[in-house]
Amino acid sequence: MSSQLKVNSISDAAGANGNAITLATDGTCTAKITNNLSNRNLIINGACAVAQYASSSTSAGYKTVDRYKAEGSNTGQTATQSQESLSSSDTGPWEKGFRKYYRLALAGTGTANVNAWASMQQRVEAQNIACSGWDYTSASSNITLSFWFRASTNQTFYSYIYAYDGTPKAYTFSFTATGNNTWTKVTKTIPGNSGITVDNDNGAGLQISLIAFAGTNYTNNRTLNTWAAHDGNNYAPDMATTWITTGTPTFDLTGVQLEVGDHATEFEMRSYAQELQLCKRYYQKHAPVNADHMIWGWGRAESNTGRIGLPIAVPMRTTPTVYAAKNRLMKYQGTASDSTDTPSVLTNWVSESNVYTIDFGGHSLDHNNMYNLTSNADSGLTLSSEI
Repeated sequence: MSSQLKVNSISDAAGANGNAITLATDGTCTAKITNNLSNRNLIINGACAVAQYASSSTSAGYKTVDRYKAEGSNTGQTATQSQESLSSSDTGPWEKGFRKYYRLALAGTGTANVNAWASMQQRVEAQNIACSGWDYTSASSNITLSFWFRASTNQTFYSYIYAYDGTPKAYTFSFTATGNNTWTKVTKTIPGNSGITVDNDNGAGLQISLIAFAGTNYTNNRTLNTWAAHDGNNYAPDMATTWITTGTPTFDLTGVQLEVGDHATEFEMRSYAQELQLCKRYYQKHAPVNADHMIWGWGRAESNTGRIGLPIAVPMRTTPTVYAAKNRLMKYQGTASDSTDTPSVLTNWVSESNVYTIDFGGHSLDHNNMYNLTSNADSGLTLSSEI
């Protein structure tokens, strides 16, 4: 004898948190599942573990933790971005397995100038959004952003989500710390909108910015929790000046996850090796190991240009910018020719390739002779294809 239970949905006893399981007439169901499904986090290096650039920098841009870009100007103090370590006293993220975080800090009490700005951001490649399963044109289709943050003051801050393609749209929401220097978990579900366009290409698709402070040149009366036209003079409502004008301001971030759906699942922990490989699509650093004349690649002379084949770990997003400080071209069984020119990747670069052909111009080289690219005075070589 068999029995059958027929229900439309299953919820908790209180029924206050929505349905855990919803069943459709065609026999399919949707469920809020908290186990770790793989490949759902659209953010790269969400745990801030990889920092190929450096551990600290006073420059804006991509300079420390991979995939994160710091922006700071006119704050009246030197802004520093850095990768920092968590300890067991960091209640919240530590127990969840996080060991690193990203910090934006001012050297001292800042000034709330009208043109002051301090924020951190990550840009997600367009094709990763377009092919994620999120129907970004539908108000009934959602993505959910979650992160851990800590600030030196517990005022209200803002996040600005920016869709690049077509007519740029933006979505702003607020979040507040639970206390000064206290880690707080933030979760925000964001619907699609008929005005959003996302191209299926390798350009920027979506930008997630967390604003520590924005002066009144950049704020006004922005309506929260709705998509509207991007406005560079109105990213958020006017902000309190508490953070920038109190003590030595700090703003910390880790555990960033962006996923398709209307709720946040547990953070997708990837191994350091996996995260590093994902980061190398955008930036690669080839550093010598305390050695002069480290050989990067081999090639030949094409008239007065050294044409070198450089093997790389991961094919990059687009034609990378090459920086090679204090490198030289060395003729096989011959003399060296120091490279002072900025190298360039050939325009016929192939995105799927693991060997890039790099040109170093302006040398007196023997045509068709073999040369290698070698480091001089413990220098390094980097390639960047950041969005």
